[in-house]
Amino acid sequence: MLVSTKDIFKDCYGKYGIAAVNVWCMEQVHALFRAAEKADAPFIVQTTPVARNYANGDMLISMIQSAARIYPKAVFAIHLDHGNTEHAFDCIDSGAYNSVMIDASHEPYKENVALTKAIVKKAHAKNITVEAELGVLSGIEDDLEVDEKHKKFTQPAEVEDFVTQTNCDSLAVAVGTSHGAYKFSGGKGLQFDILKEIQERLPGFPLVLHGGSAVNVEEIQRINSAGGQLGTDAKGVSNKQLLKAIGYGVCKINIATDARLIWTRVHREFFNLSPAQFDPIIPGKTYMKAFEEFNLEKFDLLKATGKAGNLRR
Repeated sequence: MLVSTKDIFKDCYGKYGIAAVNVWCMEQVHALFRAAEKADAPFIVQTTPVARNYANGDMLISMIQSAARIYPKAVFAIHLDHGNTEHAFDCIDSGAYNSVMIDASHEPYKENVALTKAIVKKAHAKNITVEAELGVLSGIEDDLEVDEKHKKFTQPAEVEDFVTQTNCDSLAVAVGTSHGAYKFSGGKGLQFDILKEIQERLPGFPLVLHGGSAVNVEEIQRINSAGGQLGTDAKGVSNKQLLKAIGYGVCKINIATDARLIWTRVHREFFNLSPAQFDPIIPGKTYMKAFEEFNLEKFDLLKATGKAGNLRR
């Protein structure tokens, strides 16, 4: 069941978090929808421009729409993650997305406002919600790389003006996370003083946490034991911090890196332990099961389990 992020955020604000999961292949789509139906948890399925280029946008949407038929009790929104104006307009025109993100955070403030306003105007005319970003996260998001020295926390003094001018529906904030597998390199974690002030300035307004993966150290160790060479100093967002952030208005938690780490661990272990095998279906089934279990655990952690019924009314 496709539902608006407005309805999702209204129901979850301050009470539970929504997992917004990036997908790029059939195994992930199956695992995500299957887990959500089992948990009766609402979620957001996301595609990035790079994933759309890799699989073709029509292919990704077709898989998602097929999953909605296979798992009819799933309650979800379809979201474009980290789009520029071209990506956002394309997804709005496609009629398949009911939520898009315009990421103009790397532009000067006035340009960010102008670009966001243009997307909001077109999206709202078609009842599509818009996520914007204010502040710049470091790290890597597909083909987007931001050097650490250019990282800029969201300035609370700007949020009211930005939301008022753009009329966006949710706001991604830079409060200490980064994209990719190497988060919190400075060791400081989430900046709750910034989150607190933003919530005070925008009471009840849904915030988005990018770079919300946990980056399980055990996954990295298993990957490296099977021939990988990932750094062992990676650090994601702890469970405790995620739950605390929900209380400060964070409704949407983006997850991508964890899905990649699980995929890498499953396939490295399989082909390392079974070098004579060449059938992709065998590790594919293992990955689906592992990613389903991951999502079930994440829904429980975010206290979203059992909440989908609230949105079926």
